[in-house]
Amino acid sequence: MDRVALRGLSARGHHGVFPHEREEGQTFVVDLTLGLDTRPAAADDDLAKTVHYGIVAEEVVGIVEGEPVNLIETLAERIARACLKHDGVQEVEVSVHKPNAPITVPFDDVTVTITRSRV
Repeated sequence: MDRVALRGLSARGHHGVFPHEREEGQTFVVDLTLGLDTRPAAADDDLAKTVHYGIVAEEVVGIVEGEPVNLIETLAERIARACLKHDGVQEVEVSVHKPNAPITVPFDDVTVTITRSRV
Protein backbone atom coordinates (compact mmCIF):
# COMPACT_ATOMS: atom_id res chain seq x y z
CA MET A 1 0.00 0.00 0.00
CA ASP A 2 1.25 3.46 -0.87
CA ARG A 3 1.25 6.36 1.58
CA VAL A 4 0.28 10.00 1.33
CA ALA A 5 1.26 11.99 4.42
CA LEU A 6 0.23 15.38 5.75
CA ARG A 7 2.29 16.69 8.65
CA GLY A 8 1.73 19.59 10.98
CA LEU A 9 -1.86 20.56 10.16
CA SER A 10 -2.53 23.22 12.76
CA ALA A 11 -5.86 24.59 13.97
CA ARG A 12 -7.39 26.15 17.04
CA GLY A 13 -9.93 24.05 18.87
CA HIS A 14 -11.83 24.06 22.14
CA HIS A 15 -11.28 20.44 23.16
CA GLY A 16 -10.56 19.24 26.67
CA VAL A 17 -12.16 18.30 29.93
CA PHE A 18 -11.48 21.57 31.78
CA PRO A 19 -13.69 24.63 31.44
CA HIS A 20 -10.77 26.92 30.56
CA GLU A 21 -9.83 24.64 27.65
CA ARG A 22 -13.35 24.89 26.29
CA GLU A 23 -13.55 28.65 26.79
CA GLU A 24 -10.09 29.79 25.69
CA GLY A 25 -9.22 27.08 23.17
CA GLN A 26 -5.74 26.09 22.11
CA THR A 27 -3.74 24.95 19.13
CA PHE A 28 -3.90 21.32 18.06
CA VAL A 29 -1.58 19.79 15.47
CA VAL A 30 -2.53 16.79 13.34
CA ASP A 31 -0.35 14.40 11.33
CA LEU A 32 -1.95 11.99 8.86
CA THR A 33 -0.74 9.07 6.84
CA LEU A 34 -3.25 7.83 4.28
CA GLY A 35 -2.86 4.34 2.84
CA LEU A 36 -4.01 3.86 -0.74
CA ASP A 37 -2.97 2.54 -4.13
CA THR A 38 -1.54 5.47 -6.10
CA ARG A 39 -0.74 3.46 -9.23
CA PRO A 40 -3.93 4.33 -11.15
CA ALA A 41 -3.37 8.06 -10.54
CA ALA A 42 0.30 7.84 -11.48
CA ALA A 43 -0.39 5.83 -14.64
CA ASP A 44 -2.87 8.41 -15.95
CA ASP A 45 -1.45 11.48 -14.14
CA ASP A 46 -5.00 12.02 -12.87
CA LEU A 47 -5.90 13.67 -9.56
CA ALA A 48 -9.35 12.11 -9.66
CA LYS A 49 -7.74 8.67 -9.19
CA THR A 50 -6.03 9.50 -5.91
CA VAL A 51 -6.88 11.36 -2.72
CA HIS A 52 -6.97 15.16 -2.94
CA TYR A 53 -4.85 15.97 0.09
CA GLY A 54 -5.81 19.64 -0.02
CA ILE A 55 -9.44 18.72 0.55
CA VAL A 56 -8.48 16.26 3.30
CA ALA A 57 -6.45 19.00 5.02
CA GLU A 58 -9.40 21.40 4.93
CA GLU A 59 -11.73 18.73 6.35
CA VAL A 60 -9.31 17.94 9.19
CA VAL A 61 -8.96 21.61 10.13
CA GLY A 62 -12.75 21.89 10.07
CA ILE A 63 -13.05 18.98 12.51
CA VAL A 64 -10.45 20.46 14.87
CA GLU A 65 -12.15 23.86 14.73
CA GLY A 66 -15.60 22.28 15.04
CA GLU A 67 -17.64 20.71 17.81
CA PRO A 68 -15.60 20.36 21.02
CA VAL A 69 -14.89 16.96 22.56
CA ASN A 70 -13.38 16.03 25.90
CA LEU A 71 -10.64 13.73 24.62
CA ILE A 72 -8.10 13.96 21.83
CA GLU A 73 -8.78 10.25 21.35
CA THR A 74 -12.29 11.21 20.24
CA LEU A 75 -10.91 13.94 18.00
CA ALA A 76 -8.53 11.45 16.36
CA GLU A 77 -11.39 9.01 15.78
CA ARG A 78 -13.51 11.69 14.08
CA ILE A 79 -10.60 12.63 11.83
CA ALA A 80 -9.95 8.99 10.92
CA ARG A 81 -13.60 8.44 9.99
CA ALA A 82 -13.57 11.50 7.73
CA CYS A 83 -10.40 10.34 5.97
CA LEU A 84 -11.80 6.87 5.32
CA LYS A 85 -14.80 8.38 3.54
CA HIS A 86 -12.52 9.32 0.64
CA ASP A 87 -12.58 6.83 -2.21
CA GLY A 88 -9.41 4.81 -2.38
CA VAL A 89 -8.24 5.49 1.16
CA GLN A 90 -7.98 2.05 2.72
CA GLU A 91 -6.16 2.95 5.91
CA VAL A 92 -5.28 6.04 7.94
CA GLU A 93 -2.94 6.78 10.79
CA VAL A 94 -3.88 9.92 12.73
CA SER A 95 -1.74 11.62 15.36
CA VAL A 96 -3.29 14.47 17.32
CA HIS A 97 -0.84 16.64 19.22
CA LYS A 98 -1.87 18.79 22.17
CA PRO A 99 1.30 20.78 22.87
CA ASN A 100 -0.39 23.06 25.41
CA ALA A 101 -2.11 20.36 27.44
CA PRO A 102 -2.83 21.33 31.05
CA ILE A 103 0.00 19.37 32.64
CA THR A 104 1.76 20.71 35.74
CA VAL A 105 5.27 19.43 34.90
CA PRO A 106 7.55 20.41 32.00
CA PHE A 107 6.80 18.52 28.77
CA ASP A 108 7.17 18.92 25.00
CA ASP A 109 3.98 17.41 23.64
CA VAL A 110 1.06 15.07 24.25
CA THR A 111 0.11 12.91 21.30
CA VAL A 112 -2.54 10.28 20.64
CA THR A 113 -1.99 8.11 17.56
CA ILE A 114 -4.58 5.75 16.10
CA THR A 115 -4.72 3.57 13.01
CA ARG A 116 -8.02 2.71 11.33
CA SER A 117 -8.85 0.85 8.16
CA ARG A 118 -11.82 -0.13 6.05
CA VAL A 119 -11.26 -3.78 6.95
